[in-house]
Amino acid sequence: MWIPITLAAATFQILRTARQHELRSVLSTAAAGFVRYAYGAPLAIVLSIVLFVGLGRDRPGIPGEFWAYIAVGAVSQILATVALLAAFKARDFAIGTVYSKSEVLIVAALGALGLEPALRWQGWIGALLVTVGVVWLASKGSVRALLERAGDPAALLGLLAGAGFAGAALGIRAASRALTDAPAFDRAVFTLTVLLVVQTAINAAWFSATDPSEITRTIRAWRPALPVGLFSLLGSIGWAWAFTLESAAKVRTLGQVELIIAFAVARFTMGERHGRADLLASGLVLAGVTIVTVWG
Repeated sequence: MWIPITLAAATFQILRTARQHELRSVLSTAAAGFVRYAYGAPLAIVLSIVLFVGLGRDRPGIPGEFWAYIAVGAVSQILATVALLAAFKARDFAIGTVYSKSEVLIVAALGALGLEPALRWQGWIGALLVTVGVVWLASKGSVRALLERAGDPAALLGLLAGAGFAGAALGIRAASRALTDAPAFDRAVFTLTVLLVVQTAINAAWFSATDPSEITRTIRAWRPALPVGLFSLLGSIGWAWAFTLESAAKVRTLGQVELIIAFAVARFTMGERHGRADLLASGLVLAGVTIVTVWG
């Protein structure tokens, strides 16, 4: 069950990120990141009302540690999103996405430290294949060129995004699994709703203190921003649901199929072109994803 849910989440995520990338033409990088929370939270609240009030389903039990996990997931995801959008500004959309895929090994390493279920040895092979494919893509076939760009702002921002998304994955999984007396989907929806509300509050407070005009511009951009909120909601439900069912390492590794979707989006909607080496490296990523999914 977690496999189709993860594939759907990856698809919605890359569609949301692509729309956020386009929003940077009318909003700042931070405001483009804020859009996913500001427009996703109201939709999540409506969904929760329908589920827990309209349909009369019991709300999950909330232990104290739930709020700590939510805080980790919320802050990590905010920082990761801003870093990823800034990486897009430094380089093109698809390659900016690639840099953030250091998340795969970070999540796997945290699992090895006992913070969540660890990968088997076959899973580590798959994770390493994914990493090699990512390095190949990031270096455009030249590892030497990659090393020369080790201090490149896009590379550093991508690594920061990867670390942030890894922290968010573990935080969201821990929060959802901490809830009690409810099916996996209900726990995922409740976790997501709380997460988006907290993230919206954090972002709004930051803009209120630093530049209130950012909030006004975000509201005025509601037409292009609304699809971002919708895709964000659908993708986030998928991730939270999948995290509830399977380890974050396996879910996030399978989720790297979004890389292939990113190249398709970049090619057909943004006119970006990538050569044979990029396609071969993408195939390597898919091979690693398959190994982790089946044998990891």
